[in-house]
Amino acid sequence: MSDLEVYRTKARTFLESMAPKYGREARTGNSVEQDLALGREYMAARYDAGFGGINWSPDIGGQGLTHLHKITFDGEEMQFGMPVQFFGISLGMPVPILIHYCEDKLFVKERVRKALRGEEIWCQMFSEPSGGSDLAALRTKVETDGNGWKMNGQKIWTSWAQYCDYGVIVTRSDPTVEKHKGLTYFFIDMKAKGVEVRPIKLAGGDSHVNEVFFDDVRLEDSQRLGAVGGGFGVSLHTLMIERYIATDSAGFGPHLDEFVKLAKTVDLNGKPGIEDGRVRSAIARNHAMRAGLDAITKRAFAMMMAGMQPGPEGSLQKLVAVRSRQKLSEMAMDLLGAEGLDFDPHAYVKTDWGTSWLNAPTGRIAGGSDEVLLNTIAEKILGLPQDYRPDKGIPFNAIPA
Repeated sequence: MSDLEVYRTKARTFLESMAPKYGREARTGNSVEQDLALGREYMAARYDAGFGGINWSPDIGGQGLTHLHKITFDGEEMQFGMPVQFFGISLGMPVPILIHYCEDKLFVKERVRKALRGEEIWCQMFSEPSGGSDLAALRTKVETDGNGWKMNGQKIWTSWAQYCDYGVIVTRSDPTVEKHKGLTYFFIDMKAKGVEVRPIKLAGGDSHVNEVFFDDVRLEDSQRLGAVGGGFGVSLHTLMIERYIATDSAGFGPHLDEFVKLAKTVDLNGKPGIEDGRVRSAIARNHAMRAGLDAITKRAFAMMMAGMQPGPEGSLQKLVAVRSRQKLSEMAMDLLGAEGLDFDPHAYVKTDWGTSWLNAPTGRIAGGSDEVLLNTIAEKILGLPQDYRPDKGIPFNAIPA
């Protein structure tokens, strides 16, 4: 038995022991706050059992294993529906960026330990109401204030901000240069004076995203991540991680096995749906597509293990996975007929087709809209010429608003 298979067996044994209290069925009917409390307990138990920070260095509290070990554990954990949704962004992007750029290593070590145990949660604040998908068009500004900075502005669509202790944020520090060059990146205390979080209710009924307002928020220069004016580069680093870590080949919707199971049980023209050629074709296309996306992800993890930065192929992962999830969810609802319209606001997005379909458009905006991803694929992968950009080479404060 290979090392990974031994590890998989060990992981499954741990997860089976946790499932009676923390698994999907045990959490049915819980409020968000109850789920969060269980999630914190589970994260602490996971950390104590040696499954926290699997592919992170032991120097900062990780296990020192490979990205493949992490993929193996994540694949097993996903099947049990553990309450980890509050911590995915935190451990996926902000904390790795803190590890990479923060110079205070003792501070980093303490934050990592608490994040891995679920004691602290981090959010990521990029999007703004006036910026759309153009990250470099942001207007949240920082100005020098003594030996630190003063921040004012607004962010939007910030996941789980209402429960977060810290966040990472990109701001405009110099409006007199081109829009990409005047940005600076920080981490902030979400409980600091002048920070206000307002939840937004989504079509699916939940409120996991928020508006965040900043009114003369004080930032120390030690909270800066990267160089002054280097915020766009740190942001791209964050997004490169996001498009591999914060997605899966199912686009965070139901696994293909769930569709096969449905197709076997529904009646279509007097026969099981699985016997229909259109249904079988959809299954085959999705299987091939998801296998291809998984291969891209494995290649990216292999590059990271070799000390390299993954490339723009992550845009393909994000674009195709969520689009296909939406189409497959729509087909599943067609097979269910009127039953597919029986919406359950408490259903799990990875097992319920109606919930998956209704929330898929959110996934096509978060982490880069389809249009931005298509541009990235065209320019960075296919080598096509850039779009015409009338604001190119112009100071940000000279761009008409």
